[in-house]
Amino acid sequence: MRIASAVVAGGLVLGAAACGEAPKKDNNAGDGGKKYTACMVTDVGGIDDKSFNTSAWKGLEEAKKDNGNIDIKYVASKAEADYEVNLTGYVNQKCDFILAVGGLMAEATTKIAKANPNQQFGIVDANPGVANVYPMQFDTAQAAFQAGYLAAGMSKTGKVGTYGGLPIPPVTIFMDGFADGVAHYNQAKGKNVQVLGWDKATQKGSFSNSFDKQDEGKKVSDALVAQGADIVMPVAGGAGLGTTAAAKASGGKYSVIWVDVDGCESTPDCPVLMTTVVKNIPDAVKEAVLKAAGGEKLQAQPGFIGTLANNGVSIAPYHDFDSKVPADLKAEVEKIKADIAAGTITVTSKAQPTK
Repeated sequence: MRIASAVVAGGLVLGAAACGEAPKKDNNAGDGGKKYTACMVTDVGGIDDKSFNTSAWKGLEEAKKDNGNIDIKYVASKAEADYEVNLTGYVNQKCDFILAVGGLMAEATTKIAKANPNQQFGIVDANPGVANVYPMQFDTAQAAFQAGYLAAGMSKTGKVGTYGGLPIPPVTIFMDGFADGVAHYNQAKGKNVQVLGWDKATQKGSFSNSFDKQDEGKKVSDALVAQGADIVMPVAGGAGLGTTAAAKASGGKYSVIWVDVDGCESTPDCPVLMTTVVKNIPDAVKEAVLKAAGGEKLQAQPGFIGTLANNGVSIAPYHDFDSKVPADLKAEVEKIKADIAAGTITVTSKAQPTK
């Protein structure tokens, strides 16, 4: 197993032990103050989704490492009906900072935050526009554009695919960027690599309708591969693990581009992962919690938007594919990063975060 997995596993033990407990009183006279409690509510994918829930928890763990006066805990949502219950539970436990993970939690977070205006909330992948909710959003279309260009350059069949968990902005933004990256490659090289599973113009495509059911992810990617895709990018949290496992079993028939957190550090399927479109949730969460614990008021406007320019999004190292990706293609992908950061290339998506 990888080093990062040990970190996550350690977090799981800590989180599971703390889950559902009220914050303990701090009787340690050494630091002279009570603990600052940062409490996280996961989306339905769970803490070990190898994706955005895992990333957010890592951010809390890193904040705790930097400031030993921070206590962290999480509760896992099993269904969307749990969001309000779990958020309210942490309000009642008097958590200092309550983090909601995922765009699906926006409505519940808005409701509970408005009912508790003195409570500090944070949310990943949404901007409810409520004064006491600090939004952390990511323009992943930029990094996914790089990944789409890479996939087009690496495809042997001339067909690449992508699918999502649900048709929501934090998902479709990846798919938009990926499709545009392929289109950019086609324009630059005079090629006609096809994107299966997503039509940016119509905003229609393939979805597993789950962020945790691996068999549903596998079904969707199996269909894309049957149509000729030899590279697939699942944007479906833990459901995408069905795709990576199937890719491993295929004996090299197709490879995968992962999303959110470097798949070579978070999944057992590194040999089939070309790269990852990284959403730097850990650093955004860590910074927010450290600021709040230090007494800083987190401003809902402008919040945080991660881009290629501020390292809020990126593509991961090529790992096992490093020797397989031609040097000229690597250079072109790197130049795209510089061009996007400089504004020479403009990446657009209806799902892009707004301030």
